[in-house]
Amino acid sequence: MAKSSAQKRHEQSEKRRLRNRSVRSSVRTGIRKFNGALSAGDTTAAETQLVSVEKLLDSAAGKGVFHRNTVARTKSRLNRKLNSSRASS
Repeated sequence: MAKSSAQKRHEQSEKRRLRNRSVRSSVRTGIRKFNGALSAGDTTAAETQLVSVEKLLDSAAGKGVFHRNTVARTKSRLNRKLNSSRASS
């Protein structure tokens, strides 16, 4: 028996939801590692972590998980945190 279009849409949305959840989780983990490095006072580790977080954010924006303006705002905030940490130390 053939699938209805509603069933097909439901299966597609379920696939996307799982993929988006995985991407969102990896972005959050990267941001957590970045914040941990900053709070430990390790600016060099924070810099390398920032590069990887920015890459994750850009790929998430390309996949449609996050809007590009949200990604730009997040990257800007993370860079501001890093710069203020550098200035204070």
